[in-house]
Amino acid sequence: MPNRVDQLHQQVVDAIATHVRSFYQRRLPFRVYRGATNSTRVVEFEKDKMVDVSSLDRILSVDTQNKIVVAEANVPMDQLVGATLPHGLVPPVVMEFPGITVGGGLQGGAGESSSFKWGTFNRTLEWFEMILADGSVVRASRTEHTDLFWGAAGAYGTLGVVTAVAVRLVPAKKFVELNYQPVGSFDEAVQSISEACAAQPDFVDGIMFSKTQGVILIGRLCDESSAAQATFTKARDEWFYLHAQKMLQPGQNRTEKIPLYDYLFRYDRGAFWMGTVAFKWVHAPFNRLMRWLFDPLLHTRKMYEGLQAGGVSQECIIQDVAMPGPAATDFMEYVDKRFGIYPLWLCPLLTDQDSPLLSSYLSTDYVINIGVWGKYTGSYESFITANEELEAKVAALHGRKWLYAHIYYDEAAFWAMYDPQRQYQALRHKYKAETLPTVYQKVHVTQRYRVSVKWGILSALLGRSGIRRR
Repeated sequence: MPNRVDQLHQQVVDAIATHVRSFYQRRLPFRVYRGATNSTRVVEFEKDKMVDVSSLDRILSVDTQNKIVVAEANVPMDQLVGATLPHGLVPPVVMEFPGITVGGGLQGGAGESSSFKWGTFNRTLEWFEMILADGSVVRASRTEHTDLFWGAAGAYGTLGVVTAVAVRLVPAKKFVELNYQPVGSFDEAVQSISEACAAQPDFVDGIMFSKTQGVILIGRLCDESSAAQATFTKARDEWFYLHAQKMLQPGQNRTEKIPLYDYLFRYDRGAFWMGTVAFKWVHAPFNRLMRWLFDPLLHTRKMYEGLQAGGVSQECIIQDVAMPGPAATDFMEYVDKRFGIYPLWLCPLLTDQDSPLLSSYLSTDYVINIGVWGKYTGSYESFITANEELEAKVAALHGRKWLYAHIYYDEAAFWAMYDPQRQYQALRHKYKAETLPTVYQKVHVTQRYRVSVKWGILSALLGRSGIRRR
């Protein structure tokens, strides 16, 4: 058991455990309501079939000597970083959207530009506390309930209710000195990423703006730099991807220093580049003045509220796939011909041989996450077909999809890919998780959403959670 030195945390966990136990005793299925989501699927809850854990949102301790922060499961990334930076410390992996929570990062297998070095977020944890489906509370670590510690990654909350996590910390510095390295092809991008990772900087990711223009972004932590400074968190700042594209113009000095906080959340404004789709939906001009004017609505928290309420994700291709390095070029060629979607995000990650549900659970030297996000034009039926074709291509190239996105695999194909040795099913039985949905039931898209751009915008304006509770 974790050291439950915080009385309020213990009281909240005990109350939630009692609620969970009541479902188990009645053999009733339930879902966990966290108050917000970074899923691109519409999430709905029936009030009498849900467990509300939205109050688990506090930092419990920052241990500067042992370099560990303990946080409740709903603590978001910006709150976590805000608690550790004053101590000169930072988590090794910080997801790029400020609203992603520590519990979500653990159970979703989230990664970022430092993941070529550290792996996915779950690999940076010392332990986590979980309420099992029968209401008992356990601590999982590398030495206690080890199978659960690794198995929860990628399980999306289907093995139990995470209530707290202990995250390792590393020394922070004031800036990230970022080098913008131009590339002119998919092959060159993949090669440049491989070479950059071998040089062991602190951060590596990339953006392909077209088949013949891209940039590999190589960052190093520093306290001092003679490079010009750039920021990305203020309303008057340019969106990061637009700034990166301008850095490819002739005559640009391609090295900058960026305050660490700004670097970590550089993709928040505009949600990488998906904010451009919002402008298209409302037929507004996409220029710097309009981006400044509507900035409060164009951060990821607000955009997820609108996406959930409006159901507009069924008019977009939103997929992240893990590709073995040698197959990354083939997959990008496929996306170029089939969808013509740009930009594409490239992010290298360590492979993972401990957590079978993770997308990085691949037998290869390294993995490149390719983010394919853009508006889809066509009927709903063709939209489904397009996603199914993409999934087939991923399987053919021996890759995997992140499960936060739309999943259309039939059940047999899904389990053959993600649980061929039935390790996940064995964990569900061992830890009495039968009253929770399976990961397939949770991520598989089974219905057509009612799309309402107006309702999505209204929900974002009013600050309403996009999660639907019935």
